[in-house]
Amino acid sequence: MKILYGMQKPDEGTITVDGEQVSFHNPADAIARGIGMVHQHFMLADNLTVLENVVLGAEKLYGIGAKARKKINEISDAYGLNVRPDVLLEQLGVADRQRVEILKVLYRGARTLILDEPTAVLVPQEVDALFDNLRELKSEGLTVIFISHKLGEVLNVADEITVIRRGTTVGTADPKTTTSKQLAELMVGSELPSPETEDSTVTDVPMLTVDALRLTQTDLDGIERIILDDIGFTIHKGEVLGIAGVEGNGQSELVEAIMGMRAPDSGVISLDGDAISNTPTRKRREGGIGYIPEDRHRHGLLLEAPLWENRILGHVTERPNSKGGLIDIKAARADTERIVREYDVRTPGIDVTSASLSGGNQQKLIVGREMSHHPKLLIAAHPTRGVDVGAQAQIWDQIREARREGLAVLLISADLDELIGLSDTLRVMYRGRLVADADPATITPEELGSAMTGAATGHLEGPEDTEHAEDAAE
Repeated sequence: MKILYGMQKPDEGTITVDGEQVSFHNPADAIARGIGMVHQHFMLADNLTVLENVVLGAEKLYGIGAKARKKINEISDAYGLNVRPDVLLEQLGVADRQRVEILKVLYRGARTLILDEPTAVLVPQEVDALFDNLRELKSEGLTVIFISHKLGEVLNVADEITVIRRGTTVGTADPKTTTSKQLAELMVGSELPSPETEDSTVTDVPMLTVDALRLTQTDLDGIERIILDDIGFTIHKGEVLGIAGVEGNGQSELVEAIMGMRAPDSGVISLDGDAISNTPTRKRREGGIGYIPEDRHRHGLLLEAPLWENRILGHVTERPNSKGGLIDIKAARADTERIVREYDVRTPGIDVTSASLSGGNQQKLIVGREMSHHPKLLIAAHPTRGVDVGAQAQIWDQIREARREGLAVLLISADLDELIGLSDTLRVMYRGRLVADADPATITPEELGSAMTGAATGHLEGPEDTEHAEDAAE
């Protein structure tokens, strides 16, 4: 994708656009040839409006005023994107941001769209809406390259499938005649992993207790907004508590409050029987909290630092990283070698920068780092976002293994199959409140997705239970 978008130069090979061989030196060359890319990590500025985000860097096309607004509305209407030009970006949810990204590339005249893991952050209903948008684009003669490891979606939306494994094209498939199982075998050389957890390991020993947690935030206009409203739950040793919710409903702030990165207005947080509401972040880390952040680039890694330095992050005062108050580089390096080996981090060595690793390998390094300190509680925010199927399976195995040994896990994810498969208990978060709970054994992704958009509250029953409930009512 980076080569097709002019971000990286190929060593050899050719690229042909509309029958003509091309060579891209930078993204501007690719854009000039009608190629647009929507990155997995959105490239948008929160403090600008939708219109400002769209015209940024393309001011020469239609200016920055009425003409630009007219063009944005035209594209939005033509492709059913429902984009509002004057809304501040920070007020938009993930699905709307994605539509802004798509509009941004269409505004620049793209005829070929590259979408990188576009459904990673969407609930099922939003995925359906996105696919409607893509079919609309296709019917207008645009070409879409859709990169994803969610096989059902690929089979649903693609006209043609190419499978790449370890940097090589290993096969092509026809979505009309191919099954998910066959596609998975092409992708990983074996059957597709499943997040399903075997026996329950939940104990009755509370590990994390959150009680009446409340957090407010004052906007620039001086208006106070409630971010977290009376949040309360307990996670026991050996239990995975999954929190489902469309991004932007308070999950990030909840994690930051538990980690000590934000001070809540009121409420009590206890870890293993000790109140930690006023404890600094480092002490919470030393007390046994492991943390896989939702944005590995912003909160999990120093991209320009070597892997062994990244291994030390967040655990500066703990062995093997330090000894007698000083950083122990030799021990940290040796332990990084072990993590690379045990967690199958594909890298030429521990001295390369973490920026040079693929997203999946960056994530495996973070998981390895956090698990190496044998945490009592693991906060896993989107632990497998944007990683390939093989890495996904390894991360699930690590979480299951640690859970068997008594680890308590707070799992936040937009992948509903992952949430349902790994969780022992499920809660739904909507607008800063826990509005519903569900049994992972009976709930379907569609029902969970519906609750995440605020359509259902209370205890959610799966389809089988609903029938029993109707019988009982009769």
